[in-house]
Amino acid sequence: MGTPNPAGADDAGADASSVPWGADRALLDHLLNRAPVGMAVVDRELRCVWLNDQLERNGGIPRALRLGRRLSEVLPGLPAETIETRMREVLETGVPLIDHEYQGRTASDPEHVHAYSTSFFRLDDSTGTPAGVCYLVIDVTDRWRARQRLALLSDIGARIGTTLDVARTAQELADVAVPDLADFVAVDLLEPVLGGIEPAPGPVSRDNPELIRLGQRSAREGRDGRTDGDPAESIARIGERAPVARNSPGARCLVDGKAVLEPVLDPVILPWLAEDKVSTERTRTVGLHSMMVVPIRARGTILGMAHFFRRDTPDPFEGDDLILAEEFVSRAAVCIDNARRFTHEHAAALALQRSLLPHGLPRQTAVEVASRYLPADDRAGVGGDWFDVIPLSGARVALVVGDVAGHGTHAAATMGRLRASVHTLADLDMPPDELLAHLDDLVIRFVDEEGTGEGGVDTTALGASCLYAVYDPVSRLCTFARAGHPPPALVRPGGAVEFLDLPAGPPLGLGGLPFESAEFELPEGSLLVLYTDGLIETRDRDVDFGMDRLRASLAEPDRPLDELCRSVLNTLTHNPPPDDVALLIARTRTLDSSRVASWELPADPAIVAEARTLTGRQLAEWGLDDIAFTTELVISELVTNAIRYASGPIRLRLIRDATLICEVSDATSTSPRLRHARTSDEGGRGLFLVAQFTQRWGTRYTGDGKTIWTEQLLPAPL
Repeated sequence: MGTPNPAGADDAGADASSVPWGADRALLDHLLNRAPVGMAVVDRELRCVWLNDQLERNGGIPRALRLGRRLSEVLPGLPAETIETRMREVLETGVPLIDHEYQGRTASDPEHVHAYSTSFFRLDDSTGTPAGVCYLVIDVTDRWRARQRLALLSDIGARIGTTLDVARTAQELADVAVPDLADFVAVDLLEPVLGGIEPAPGPVSRDNPELIRLGQRSAREGRDGRTDGDPAESIARIGERAPVARNSPGARCLVDGKAVLEPVLDPVILPWLAEDKVSTERTRTVGLHSMMVVPIRARGTILGMAHFFRRDTPDPFEGDDLILAEEFVSRAAVCIDNARRFTHEHAAALALQRSLLPHGLPRQTAVEVASRYLPADDRAGVGGDWFDVIPLSGARVALVVGDVAGHGTHAAATMGRLRASVHTLADLDMPPDELLAHLDDLVIRFVDEEGTGEGGVDTTALGASCLYAVYDPVSRLCTFARAGHPPPALVRPGGAVEFLDLPAGPPLGLGGLPFESAEFELPEGSLLVLYTDGLIETRDRDVDFGMDRLRASLAEPDRPLDELCRSVLNTLTHNPPPDDVALLIARTRTLDSSRVASWELPADPAIVAEARTLTGRQLAEWGLDDIAFTTELVISELVTNAIRYASGPIRLRLIRDATLICEVSDATSTSPRLRHARTSDEGGRGLFLVAQFTQRWGTRYTGDGKTIWTEQLLPAPL
């Protein structure tokens, strides 16, 4: 091989005279210089000894400056060290290297990154000694960019839509586009979308559309997460309102529903990005040179828009970039719309359940109560757990906790039906075991009704559990019955915690098995802790362990009930818990004997006057003379009815609570009936008068008869 021509050689050094191929040089020179593929030859020191016209044009360096020099000396914008390493490998092994791809910038187009495919072949002289390397170069920028775009599109499916959260999905759109497509991406959504509301179909009004910045990402983002200096952040940050100037590209995008490409930003456009002078001045100095705005559209409805900016990347956006951005946004739009619809359904399910759960615990004096409800981490976010505090006659109170299997709207609806049924049955003053028996029959009816519909049998209510307790602050007796529910915890005033040994009734809906009740006398200030199984049982924790932790969390029972609730939940649950949790803690109170008066009366008509006298005397002692006349009239009617229609001794009891409670008990189970007497009737008006003069009245049955009770409002204090 001849000596290579140094840099600055004459034109003769540019032909093939120094290249070791034995052929017609003029013909080769003519053919190779006109080949569409760039070609060059380097010697063993990797200095250029020949190149054709195509390679000279591609590199943008004159032939005279390349001859006799290495690639790293004339084209620093290319990965010269890597290319020369591959040349040396070919020189040493003699094995050709085909289609080696690399990217870089050349003098002919220093502003853009190009991709090249190069193949290397070793050249030997006539003795077989390696003399140099011939390489062929093809510009494959289009293929490289297409491959990049395909990779980005493939990446979208894995990185966008990982959750059903609108804000998270918007941020994922920004994350996936930086830095491969843009230097800064901002995602703004219409405000109703955040609440799960579907915006009106069609274009968005030009008049001040309400957009909220929900996602953004910058290629300049530092370790502290700040992106100071980026154009979109100068207008709004995440969670803030993103203003849209009336004639801005974003406004056109929302109104027309079409993407806007600004490959070279005119300085006039920059103020359109902002509404106020401060933001306008900031956008003038950020060095923007290219922008795309793409509407976020799903099912014909515009949900917002995405801004794509280039500043550090010298290449302006092109039509292919806009196509890629639209594909990004269209895929993200589906995920955002799914998240929006889930948000709407989730909010509806939560609203349903919250409407079915008690909004506030009713006023009563029997117990002090505090409660908590925690939904499980489920797609629907709601379930079938519930609790209730139901005032009963005679200053008593019912405490209820129940659990319907499953989650979601259907479980919440079933829970609402059961809760309403418990309220209705509680108003009948049924004993706990009898109430659960009726509730069991209702659940069986619910399941039968569902089985007659088009969807087949629904067993959501089947297997529901319930714990029902009735506490009487006068006698301090509490009666419990349970249907497949965990036993309550009792904390006595001394601090001892025990789980009450109650008869284990079957879950609701099985039918055929009896429910039994148990009665306990509770000291004043005792704590009753009612809960659902989600509090003490999880997949990785058995019931006994959970009950032990519950016992430990109830230490120091004299603390405020809200603090006790927090202590129990912090000790036993995660946030959110794996299953719904309902917790109800009640501290018992006792009605002082001075607020209760009772008398045993014989079943003699002459005793009616005595009953009025006893009542008037007691009301005078309590300072309730203002309602003495009305109360004596009520007592007179109730005692008269008991003497006329019942048998056995009669018991009269007055209780001064939040209302004045009057009770008349007898030994028969015949229930009185309110009716409207005709003008010609001589009787039948007693209960009608009682109903007119009292706030509430009713009947409850006992083991040895019945009790008719009334409630009257106390006179307002002076």
